[in-house]
Amino acid sequence: MAFNLLPVWSSRRAALSLLTVAAFGVTGVRAVSAKPKPIGHVKPFAQLSPIPGFPEGIVVEGNLVYVSGPARFGTAGTGPSVIRVYDRRTHVHRATIAVSGEDLSQEHALSNIAVDSEGRLYAASTQLGLIRFTKVGNSYVQSAYGNPLPSLFGAPPIANDVVFDKAGNAYVSDSLQATIFRYAPGGGAPQVWFQSPLFAGGGAIPFGTNGLRLDPARKKLYVAVTTHSDDPTQGTIYRLPLVDEPTAEQLEVFHVYDHSEFPDQLAFGSKGELYVSLALTNQISILRPDGTERTRIESLPGDAVPLDAPAGIAFDKATKTLLIVNHALLTANPAHFFVLQVSVGDPGNPLVKPDLP
Repeated sequence: MAFNLLPVWSSRRAALSLLTVAAFGVTGVRAVSAKPKPIGHVKPFAQLSPIPGFPEGIVVEGNLVYVSGPARFGTAGTGPSVIRVYDRRTHVHRATIAVSGEDLSQEHALSNIAVDSEGRLYAASTQLGLIRFTKVGNSYVQSAYGNPLPSLFGAPPIANDVVFDKAGNAYVSDSLQATIFRYAPGGGAPQVWFQSPLFAGGGAIPFGTNGLRLDPARKKLYVAVTTHSDDPTQGTIYRLPLVDEPTAEQLEVFHVYDHSEFPDQLAFGSKGELYVSLALTNQISILRPDGTERTRIESLPGDAVPLDAPAGIAFDKATKTLLIVNHALLTANPAHFFVLQVSVGDPGNPLVKPDLP
C-alpha cells in the first residue's frame, strides 16, 4: 500500500515550523527499560472481511464488540467505511453498519470509535467528522455530531482517535496536523485544544498524534505520538493535564520508544498500567504507572494468526482479556484482518461514557 504523503507533509511541516519549538517546554523522565520477556498467547477472536479491510478501532459495549475501518489511504473508488458488530460471548458477526454520506470517489476512511452512556457509537471519519450511530431495534441510525476537522496548514487533516471526558467533551487526535481538537458536549465545530511541533511525525509514515486515553483518575490525557519529525525512529507517549487550556510547560514525557516501534493506540488496565500497541514491531507494550516498561505481548510460534500492525485495543472485562485489532497496514495481508484476544488477567479501566444530548 502506498502512502503518497510527501507533498502534503512537506507543506505541513513548513507551516508547523512557524510554531516556535522554544515555546513548548517538556517535562518528565525518559523512561526506557531493558528488553522485557514476552508474555501471553494470542488467539483469534473474529475474522474480518477483506472488504473494506484494514480495521483499526474497537470498543466493547455490553455484549457487543464494535470494530471500525478501513483506516488506510487509497480508498477513492472503493465502497463505504463500515463498523462491524460481533457478539462478545460467541464471537459471531451480528451486523455491519455502512457509513452513509461519504463521497466514495474521494479518499474516505474511518479510524477509531467511542461510546456514550446510552450505548451510542461515535466514529472519527476523515470526510464527515464525528458521526453518531444509535441502535434502533436491530438497525443503527446514523446522524451528524461533530463537524469535520479543519485544515490548519493547507492540507487535509487526518482524524484518528476519539475519547470522551466526564463532562462530555470529545478529544480527537489529528495525525498530520500535530494537534488535538476538542468538541464541546453536543458536538458542533471542533476547537484546537493543544498543539505542539513535538506532535509532528516524520519519515515515510509521518504519523504524529495518534492514540488517546484518559488516566484512571480522569486527571490527565495520554497521547501516543507515533514518529518524530526530527527522528522518525522515535515514538513517544506524552501526557497533559485535563484542563481547558493546557500549556506547553505542562506537557510531560511518559515513555519513549527508540527503535521504530511505532506506538499507535492506548488502553489503561485496572491498576493503572498503560497498554500500547506497537504497529511496526507487532507487539503490545505494557507500561507501569511510573512509565517504565513491565513486559510485552507478542505472537508465539504456533499462534494461528500473528499480530500484524496491531492498532485498536480494548479490554473485555468479563473474561479479563485484551482484544486487539490486526490492522495489517504494511503487509496488507487479508488473512490477517482479525480481532485477536489474549488473556491478561486484567478487566481494564472502563472508558468514560458521558451523558450526552
